[in-house]
Amino acid sequence: MAVIELEGIKRYYASGEVTVKALDGVNVTIDKTEFVAIMGASGSGKSTLMNVIGCLDVPTEGKYILDGVDTSGASDDGLADIRNRKIGFVFQGFNLLQKTTALENVELPLLYDRTGSRDAEKKAKAALERVGLGERLHHIPNQLSGGQQQRVAIARALVTQPAIILADEPTGNLDTEMSHEVMSLFRELNESGITIVMVTHEEDIALWARRKIVLRDGKVIREERKPEGTPPPRLAKAGRA
Repeated sequence: MAVIELEGIKRYYASGEVTVKALDGVNVTIDKTEFVAIMGASGSGKSTLMNVIGCLDVPTEGKYILDGVDTSGASDDGLADIRNRKIGFVFQGFNLLQKTTALENVELPLLYDRTGSRDAEKKAKAALERVGLGERLHHIPNQLSGGQQQRVAIARALVTQPAIILADEPTGNLDTEMSHEVMSLFRELNESGITIVMVTHEEDIALWARRKIVLRDGKVIREERKPEGTPPPRLAKAGRA
């Protein structure tokens, strides 16, 4: 069953007298429980596609259905509501509040959603335990490693039980060992039934996904699927800045 349906998606920008075709007729369907990597060189359209999927931007033309909800014509408030209910975001820079504990960081989306503080704490604790940080509930970000901070961000994405987790270069600030830790977690979450869409420019990171979608000049030029049962890879690079 499809959780993401993109039909004829175009996103054009005016740059002086030139029209930039960031997305130029993208058709993509992603089913529930898939783990998909979106790849492409700089300027290929992958960031724009991520913004459309995340309801952070609206297409110039085309239809986007997210978990059965047609986002076409939605107002800014409507898109914000869809984002809050349907999508969990994980970013390269973690985006954690630096003077706030791991537990409080994970609680935030629930408090915005007016979940009672007692229920929010219970759900946030369960999400942190799920990502292996049950012993780090009251640590602030600078008391955690980069990999642990990204785990907090993943717990925050999970806590609202979204339809998908959208990860933007989730290992970009991590070294090889921490990248392996975070990607292993994503793989475990996917195997438990969570849909993950990840944007990355790194081939070794994309290998963790079960399907790869490659963009060039705003178009999908290639898709690859791994056979069922393919084991997770080893990270090929010796290190990452």
